[in-house]
Amino acid sequence: MLRPEEYPIKPVIQNCAGFEIQIFLQTLAMIHAIETINNSTLLSGVTLGYEIYDTCAEVTKAMASALRFLSKFNSSEDVVEFRCNYSDYIPRIKAVVGASYSEVSMAVSRLLALQLIPQVSPASSAEILSDKIRFPSFFRTIPSDFHQTRAMAHLICESGWNWIGVIATDDDNGRFALESFGVQAMANNVCIAFKEMLPAYLSDNTFHTKVDRAIEKIVKETRVNVIVVFMRQFHVLKLFKKAIERNVNKIWIASDNWAAAVKISTIPNIRQLGTIVGFGFKSGDISTFQDFLRKLHEKPTDNNKFLHEYIMLLSVCAHLEYHDFQMCIANQSQDDLLQNVENNHQIWRDDFLNANIEPGFIRNTILAVYAIAHAIKGQCKDRNCKDPSAFTPWELLEELKKVTVIDDGKEIKFDPNGDMSASYDVLLWKEIDGHVEITTMAEYDPEKGDFIFEDEEKKKEFLDLKKVQSTCSQHCRPGQMKKVTESPHTCCYECVHCPENHYSNQTDMDYCYRCNNKTYWAPINSTTCYRKTIHFLAWSDWFAIFLLLLSAFGVVLILSISVIFTKNLNTPVVKASGGLTVCYIILFSHFLIFLSTVFFIDEPTEFKCKTRQALFGISFALCISCILIKSLKILLAFSFDPKLQNFLKCVYKPVPTVVTCTGIQVIICTFWLIFRTPFVKQNFSIPRAIILECNEGSIVAFGIMLGYIAALAFICFIFAFKGRKLPENYNEAKFITFGMLIYFIAWIVFIPVYATTFGKYLPAVEIIVVLISNYGILCCTFLPKCYIIIYKQETNTKSAFLQMIHTYSSKSAGSVAVSQISLDSKSSSSRATVSDACKSEKNSVNGNCHFQVPGQRLIKGKVLPKNTARTMARKRLSSI
Repeated sequence: MLRPEEYPIKPVIQNCAGFEIQIFLQTLAMIHAIETINNSTLLSGVTLGYEIYDTCAEVTKAMASALRFLSKFNSSEDVVEFRCNYSDYIPRIKAVVGASYSEVSMAVSRLLALQLIPQVSPASSAEILSDKIRFPSFFRTIPSDFHQTRAMAHLICESGWNWIGVIATDDDNGRFALESFGVQAMANNVCIAFKEMLPAYLSDNTFHTKVDRAIEKIVKETRVNVIVVFMRQFHVLKLFKKAIERNVNKIWIASDNWAAAVKISTIPNIRQLGTIVGFGFKSGDISTFQDFLRKLHEKPTDNNKFLHEYIMLLSVCAHLEYHDFQMCIANQSQDDLLQNVENNHQIWRDDFLNANIEPGFIRNTILAVYAIAHAIKGQCKDRNCKDPSAFTPWELLEELKKVTVIDDGKEIKFDPNGDMSASYDVLLWKEIDGHVEITTMAEYDPEKGDFIFEDEEKKKEFLDLKKVQSTCSQHCRPGQMKKVTESPHTCCYECVHCPENHYSNQTDMDYCYRCNNKTYWAPINSTTCYRKTIHFLAWSDWFAIFLLLLSAFGVVLILSISVIFTKNLNTPVVKASGGLTVCYIILFSHFLIFLSTVFFIDEPTEFKCKTRQALFGISFALCISCILIKSLKILLAFSFDPKLQNFLKCVYKPVPTVVTCTGIQVIICTFWLIFRTPFVKQNFSIPRAIILECNEGSIVAFGIMLGYIAALAFICFIFAFKGRKLPENYNEAKFITFGMLIYFIAWIVFIPVYATTFGKYLPAVEIIVVLISNYGILCCTFLPKCYIIIYKQETNTKSAFLQMIHTYSSKSAGSVAVSQISLDSKSSSSRATVSDACKSEKNSVNGNCHFQVPGQRLIKGKVLPKNTARTMARKRLSSI
């Protein structure tokens, strides 16, 4: 890095300050790889040379070094020729290894792209460097930050964290890493609570202020327990020292820049910071390099200024303990070395270098050198490569795209973006024997996006991370969903219960699933859907049992009446009822009506739905038709009006009438069943149940069927009402009238009740109405006769029956005629009025005066003969 106190005033290349052990080790790794290749048969007859420049982790100084690379080969001066076409231009180098930092690599790569000089970096991971349009000659032996940031977001998501902080350096590398991580975090439903950007250079006078502000932010955000850090190692050192002073204890997610940094892991009290988990580049076998380091002190330092400087640092800092020794090496300036080197003797500490090795960086550096060597080998197949101008850099670049390198027995090569696909080591910093060691917890496969564990112990360490909570809101349990609050972050929410008929079966669900099938339901705060209970009026239901008992009692009553009428077949009451045939037909229709109620109970089926209404409608029409014939017969028997008698005689056709009236109902039901047949319907009006019910298919057809029965009943009612004044012991018309009234009342009440009732007891409403109307007509028609047959047997004889009819006929005739006794008791003035009326109105027919009694037809003025009543009685008897 640059000296903190220096700022560019004149266009002079600035000097570096400090000594980065990790960069020094990478330099040694490159030297070791080149020497190994030169001592092997990989490039027979060709020796690789190298020039190493210190970029000081600063773009300007790196570009100054890159300009030397572009100068012409064998030129006496470092001069870069300007050309429009560099196809045959031979620069002083064939390829470049480096740099470590992405910001430096971006600047250098743009310069090298002018001549398409291959650049292979072992550590620059910025995602933008995969763009081959802007960086056509850039390669790297590591994956891009896309995979690293995705691995971080995956780790955070797997651990159940969604509210984190991010600290990054304010340079290209930090900004691009932050941008890439932000995209991956959003894809994994992870929210960034805060972002803190620290200056890229320690010489920035705002650096310490911004570090303090970042620490204050971390302390203030108590819900944030996970911090992702994209920074260089010397930035992390400053940050962690300040965090240790403030007793900050969090989980730190390290980027590949410092995940394996030994100099950070050896900070005093580093374990107080909490848990550090990082992503480092996959390590390999570097045993040969470790052997190289042990013999490093034997190497000459004349042509290796970095090694010379390191040996001088060892002498200056030899008296210090490990961490202080490390800090001494990192912070000593070259001026201090020149002053102190004479007073110190040389001490070699090879353990220090081995302890500071970051295996991933060393492996990738060696891979970069070997990739270039294999590309040179490909170019030298048909050329004499002892001549440095045998091929140009851009030709080597094309060869490099096809190179395959063997590493640990695996073939690896560059992808179309110039990246090498490699896995990451998930590193866990844990305390062992009183000091922090960097261990491998898992391996992350970028292609599959999975974490791979060596054993259960490693997996347990990974799962233990979940014990730390870092969420903006509490996790929503199954049965709940997230409700976004006023916060702009989606991770900050309230947990609300799933509404009815919705459920959630996972934690932190954004919405509840709807029980989309109508056959399922869910209560509030449900984790699953439940199948709805199917309801119908079952046989076992107490109300259904009660209705069935009523129907059964009606059947028993019908059988009892049939037995009574059969035993008293020849009695006047049975004969007057129309005979046994008519009674049996009426009783059979009543039986069918009671039977139809059975089809309203239990699980509805297509057969039941079609049968129940048709059976009820036809049976009731048959019953009413037979009762209508009886009403006509009674009215015909006891009517004194000759015109009405003539009309009734014409209408009274028992068999055709019954067949016609019933046949019309049969036709109505047939058309109904053919064109709009009833069917089984699932009623979902009740939230937690499915009501199985019969849909009538057509309300109009259902109404026509009931309306037709009502019309027959009304006609029957009219005829029965006219014959209501029958003999006291033979008052059947009066009871028929009463039965029809019960029918009308029941069905009038049924309409609003049926329209407002729902649920499984809806069929019971119709059963009740059917039973009421059926019982009403049955009882009014037959029970009075049964009462006479059983309890008034003296009136159920032919003589008693004739006497009753004679008495009724005499009363009827007497009410019409004006008796002579009544006329004699009138005053004389009344007689004169009648006589005058006869004369004045000339109402005499054949010498007889006529007058009209109110309520009766016109009667002749003659007094009826005494035998008139007897004659009329005989006629009525013969009519009955």
